Amino acid sequence: MGLMRETWRGMTSRGAAGALLFAATSALTSPSPVYGGTRYDGLWSVVVYTSSGPCDPSYRFSGQIANGEISYAYGSLEVTGRVEANGATSVRVTAGAAHGEAHGHMTTTRGSGTWSGDGPDGHCAGTWIATRPSPI
Repeated sequence: MGLMRETWRGMTSRGAAGALLFAATSALTSPSPVYGGTRYDGLWSVVVYTSSGPCDPSYRFSGQIANGEISYAYGSLEVTGRVEANGATSVRVTAGAAHGEAHGHMTTTRGSGTWSGDGPDGHCAGTWIATRPSPI
């Protein structure tokens, strides 16, 4: 939770749309208890790439999925998402007037997809890749 808060504060308005996706995927860092659990639950490493728009070129971070859910709220930032049983992944992010979405597919070891978002400086879009860290 602290990582998410500090990362969001450090983002510039130049990368607002990209920051939305970053926030969405960073929401994975807010662990919650696993009751039923899914095969996607656990720690993940995510890289987000911007292919168009005024956003930063890339973001890298670690995160966690719990019960197949991606959920986070802090101030005006709200992140909701889910990894379905078949691996279909969707995330929606809002922060004031800014908003973004990410969609893709995950397996038990990796995932990938696309994202897009609109913020004060315009529209950004790109791709994301997720991998599970190797066990020690």
